[in-house]
Amino acid sequence: MATRQARLIAVARGDQPADLILANARVMNTFSGEITSGNVAISGDRIAGVGDYNRAKQTIDFSGKYLVPGFIDGHVHLESSMLDVGQYAQAVVPRGTSAIVTDLHEIANVCGMAGMHYVLECIRQLPIDLFLMAPSCVPATHLETSGATISPEDIRRILRWRETIGLGEVMNFPGVIHGDADMLRKLARSRGKIIDGHAPGVRGKDLDAYIAAGIGSDHESVTLAEAREKLAKGMFIMIREGSSEKNLEALLPLVTDKTYQRCLFVVDDRSADDLLHDGDIDAVVRKAIHLGLEPVRAIQLATINPASYFRLRGLGAIAPGYFANILVLDDLKNLSVNMVFYRGRQVAREGRPLFALPKVDNHAVTGTVNIKPVAREMLKLTASSEEIPVIEVVPEQIVTRKRYLKVRAVNGQAVPDTDRDILKMVVVERHRATGNVGVGMVTGFGLKKGALASSVAHDSHNIIAVGANDEDIMAAIREIERRQGGLVAIENGKVLASLALPIAGLLSGEPLPSVVDRLKKLEQAARELGSQLPSPFATLSFLALPVIPELKLTDLGLVDVAEFKLIS
Repeated sequence: MATRQARLIAVARGDQPADLILANARVMNTFSGEITSGNVAISGDRIAGVGDYNRAKQTIDFSGKYLVPGFIDGHVHLESSMLDVGQYAQAVVPRGTSAIVTDLHEIANVCGMAGMHYVLECIRQLPIDLFLMAPSCVPATHLETSGATISPEDIRRILRWRETIGLGEVMNFPGVIHGDADMLRKLARSRGKIIDGHAPGVRGKDLDAYIAAGIGSDHESVTLAEAREKLAKGMFIMIREGSSEKNLEALLPLVTDKTYQRCLFVVDDRSADDLLHDGDIDAVVRKAIHLGLEPVRAIQLATINPASYFRLRGLGAIAPGYFANILVLDDLKNLSVNMVFYRGRQVAREGRPLFALPKVDNHAVTGTVNIKPVAREMLKLTASSEEIPVIEVVPEQIVTRKRYLKVRAVNGQAVPDTDRDILKMVVVERHRATGNVGVGMVTGFGLKKGALASSVAHDSHNIIAVGANDEDIMAAIREIERRQGGLVAIENGKVLASLALPIAGLLSGEPLPSVVDRLKKLEQAARELGSQLPSPFATLSFLALPVIPELKLTDLGLVDVAEFKLIS
């Protein structure tokens, strides 16, 4: 260590040649907001200096291209890409993502700490940094059945791992606000660490109570007024632009000369299709620029700002002593990433990864679909002569609305009514074969026939299905079980399209283009069945998430999120 440091200092002084010089470039300074012409000298994995350096073992002339720090995604669930860890890295690193902050609570809800260890072991072999936030809500609530539980004592242990920097999004906001003892113990274990929030629609004194518990950020604001209140009360605002949750345009006016240092860009959940065709955090920065945000400011929100909030020393800037995580851009408008350097080593060029996939045993995260046989009687929903609560889908949002509708009945049982776009939805517990089956009705999905099902159902990831008849719903559930996880579209008992997700029922081992191709076939099948939603499977995956308003369905039944309780 001392030898490396001594050499770094010598290179910075100009006494020794650098290992690599990135020459004749326009270098972005994320501290001052300036762009200057010069050379960047690299020694080992660090930047020695920026300026008039010309002695090196290797020099690359960039002829006026831009150098910016590697992007940092401050809140992401890599599992939402449905890509195994190595495939995920090969998808996002060429796009400029050099570091991610994640709590891994998707795979933790299925496999517990074994799932987290699997991801971390993979990442250690890849040119991308993963900063772990200990998952605060496994399970997310008591209103569903997950595959694992992470206790306050587990949190204490995870906070000792070398990758862990804080406590992940505290989704159980009612528990915090009302002083739930278990939740408060987790917060106490994390005192002095960074604690991320998740407080959709929380305002006023409830928000004060939530922040008073030590929570420092939020990524769930969907209106400018909500984000302004949270920022004014001391929170860092994560401006989210994912595949299902698009808040950038609404929240961008929050970013001013007075407030920008309290804001950062995140993706939260990004689909494989968006990663392939649009990009990762680079797509959020690019869109912000196209919406009128000055390019340097936009890049600051994806580099130095998350590095500052999360206390990531050595990241977020091109400066002496910082890690040599550097992107080469052709221009600042379209943000085309020409080359990617990670710790001084070139790891991607012109969109292609230059590194191999990791080799890690995945035995601990396979074979996770374990359900009790589902009989047709378990899918019955007794009809009422009155209106009943029905989940209403909100396109391109993960929030839903609670509607009260009179549903069609046959022999006293509620049945789908495709003419009125009222379908049956089912959630089947898949971790412990408990036999729990939640049944409800949903509107806004648009299916005229068949059924869709998925083992990706945030956050506990039970099997979720929606359909126009019970027979196809049951066939879809059986197909998910047979494949040990995945997505499927069914009509008349036959598989129209599918994607196997054998790793925790969440991830595919296939390359990004193959996964995208299968997803496109699934979405085409959904359209043929009648759905006009832009991303029907992404929408389906959030309909079991009982921490996002207003009405959701879990394996235990319908959940009124505002009341935070099961309803009949």
